[in-house]
Amino acid sequence: MHRVGLSMAAFMLMVTALPTEARSIDKHDLEVCKWGAGMASTAQQSKLSGTTLYSARKKLQARKFSKPWMQKMAVGITEQTYKSPSRLKPAAVKQTYYDGCIQHELARK
Repeated sequence: MHRVGLSMAAFMLMVTALPTEARSIDKHDLEVCKWGAGMASTAQQSKLSGTTLYSARKKLQARKFSKPWMQKMAVGITEQTYKSPSRLKPAAVKQTYYDGCIQHELARK
């Protein structure tokens, strides 16, 4: 009888823990992940086509962004992409960045 009570307690603990596992990402964070993934894809395309990091940075600095933080983040993503030895296709880089960003946001919450 004592084992049944203990098993029931363990089950109830698992059930109460489920809502914390089923976290969701708000719309803004989802959009930031999509935007960052697009930036990573563009940077990888530039890298694979032979564009220098200097040239890619200059293009980003000349570009107008809708939010003040976007330019600095775009440069950071581009620099990280260029530092990576990866030769993956831009679509694979985009998906990898997006998946990592989503995992980061879920872990942060």
